[in-house]
Amino acid sequence: MTPERLGLLWGVTVFAGAAARLLAAVSGLPGVVLLLLSGLLIGRSGLGLVEPLDLGPGLGTVVGLLVSLVLFDGGLNLRLPGDTIKTTVQRITVLRLLISLGAGLLAAHWLAGLNWSVAAVYSAIVLATGPTVVTPLVRQMRLAPPLGDVLEAEGLVLEPIGAVLALLLLELVLGNLHGWREVALGLLSRLGGGVLIGVSVGWLLSEVLSRLQPDQASGLPLQLSLGMLFLMYGVSEWLLPESALPASVAAGLVVGRRPAAYTADLDVLIQELAQLAITMLFPLLAADVSWAELSPLGWGGVSCVLVLMLLVRPAAVGVATTGLPLEWRQRLFLAWLAPRGIVTASVASLFSIRLEQAGILGAGRLQGLVFLTILMTVGLQGLTAQPLAKSLGLIQTDEPEDSAKTTAESGQVLADLS
Repeated sequence: MTPERLGLLWGVTVFAGAAARLLAAVSGLPGVVLLLLSGLLIGRSGLGLVEPLDLGPGLGTVVGLLVSLVLFDGGLNLRLPGDTIKTTVQRITVLRLLISLGAGLLAAHWLAGLNWSVAAVYSAIVLATGPTVVTPLVRQMRLAPPLGDVLEAEGLVLEPIGAVLALLLLELVLGNLHGWREVALGLLSRLGGGVLIGVSVGWLLSEVLSRLQPDQASGLPLQLSLGMLFLMYGVSEWLLPESALPASVAAGLVVGRRPAAYTADLDVLIQELAQLAITMLFPLLAADVSWAELSPLGWGGVSCVLVLMLLVRPAAVGVATTGLPLEWRQRLFLAWLAPRGIVTASVASLFSIRLEQAGILGAGRLQGLVFLTILMTVGLQGLTAQPLAKSLGLIQTDEPEDSAKTTAESGQVLADLS
């Protein structure tokens, strides 16, 4: 790929994402839906201006680094006050693992026609809701607590688990692992190792930030954070593939809970960069969608996704929230909103290539079904989430005194920094 072509690829991708953001701001439509549509427009299914596979092996690295930034931002801002929220997230996580994995396997095999091994990989890939989709939706809708916290936490917890489990099932299909014992051990080692690395890096970063002097703070906290985050990503992937995802979440959680003079300012900067990463990644990965991979799935693929959306998710959430002090309106909204995101798309693209290289039948159908899942969940749930939240009375309304309090607190933070 020539440097000119590479520059054009990134230029078109970032411009398409920025244009989608602008249209979302003007129209009030969900930004993630417009980002997805912009990728379809510039990619294989549209004008053919962007071909993500032209990036070669670098595609996975670029996606991984940017996703680690998004997950770090999620961990940095994640708050789980109260036992109700923690219990809800824990129950949804466990039951989604048990119910969604099995149901996704059966639906992908019986309805979409994937063979059992590839169907198992699909079920793990689409296990998690995407924080790259959920977080922008939650922030744009301004959901009343505790729904936003629960939805963001669910995605942050399940995203690494689903990605690691999908990788291990892929290795099992390819014959690199032998038996479920090795899969279980691999899952524990990667998740545990990733969390350990992330906690260590997060503690070290927070210690360094707490010792910075005011005259040293010009841009340095952000630069240190990105440097250590990206180094952590490289080391984690080198030691334990896919462990960088739980490491990024863990590092963000540690830094976000250790107060420092620059934490509030750093939160804002990291959040802006995470939004930029989403603006770049969504069009780039959506550009890889080909109608030739979607059309053979037919109504079987559509039925598979609808079963996950309308039956499996509500069943898991219904069981998980039974006995908790949540209103029926909150439970209904939790049962509906479960869009898949960037990690799901990137894992599907890379896994499909490996399956094709190994001569495994169904690789193209796997990628097509995963992207169909993303298209339907982001499209249907993204467009209906805000109207549903409004009709259920779940939108947060700011009182004037709350706004004044927020402004005063922000002014105090800026005064402290100066």
